[in-house]
Amino acid sequence: MSDVLIREPVAASAQAATGPHGPSRLRGATSALRRYGVLVVSTTVLFLAVGFALFPSVFASGDPLQGVPADKLQGPSAAHWFGTDNIGRDVYTRVVHGAGLSLTATLVAVGIALVVGSLVGLLSGAVGGAVDGLLMRVVDVLLSIPALLLSLALVTALGFGTMNVAIAVGVGLVANFARVMRSEVLRVRSALYVEAAFACGARWHSVLRRHVLRNSYAPVVALAAVEFGMAVLAVSSLSFLGFGAVPPTPEWGSLISEGRNYLATAWWMTTLPGLVIVAVVLSAHRLGHAIEERSTR
Repeated sequence: MSDVLIREPVAASAQAATGPHGPSRLRGATSALRRYGVLVVSTTVLFLAVGFALFPSVFASGDPLQGVPADKLQGPSAAHWFGTDNIGRDVYTRVVHGAGLSLTATLVAVGIALVVGSLVGLLSGAVGGAVDGLLMRVVDVLLSIPALLLSLALVTALGFGTMNVAIAVGVGLVANFARVMRSEVLRVRSALYVEAAFACGARWHSVLRRHVLRNSYAPVVALAAVEFGMAVLAVSSLSFLGFGAVPPTPEWGSLISEGRNYLATAWWMTTLPGLVIVAVVLSAHRLGHAIEERSTR
């Protein structure tokens, strides 16, 4: 009996110490730590990809265009981290040196979509009326066409080349930015401080620049971070189809295309460059969503 009386106060004191919300707090802390870890890994991957693009010789000092025929189709090893291709070139070196063109095209594409889409959305939301109706019908047409199909049609008309691929992908993403910017402009335009600025006699272009645009751009910038991953995938897809740089210049998509004929005997030629693209795309999405969550708080 005394043993029972002793155990009950001990259990009660333990429950009081942990509290009724102890397990939920522990789960919350674990979830936050996991999110933070994923965010750190994503940022590291993106910084590494940017390092590949800016300083390729630091990460891979070899020549991406020259190979040793005697070393062809060797698997991943300490000497060749990603193996070698069909003419003895180091695949890791080609992936590192191919990051420059692939990421440059991606940045150009996102920049085109950000600038053009923001201007279209800003004009549509600010002016309204027939201009808004016309611009939004054009945006609806662009949204009704799959972005990759639209980019493919545009790059076919423009011709081969990395910059043409970037322009085609950028135009395919314009509609998304225009929609987000328009919705933000419509929200801000009805705010009291905007009406007060007009009532004080401020000119419309001044109000548009100082009040409407300044309070509307954050979600659009967050969207740019999210769309960066999709742009990497689109640029690589068009490069895979042969619309990018002329061989043997390395690009991420063309590296996968070169290795598809050797998939049965040299899986590393396609799998490892593909995993690099997947890592960059997933990291960009994770970081973009983190920026989006922060901008909406």
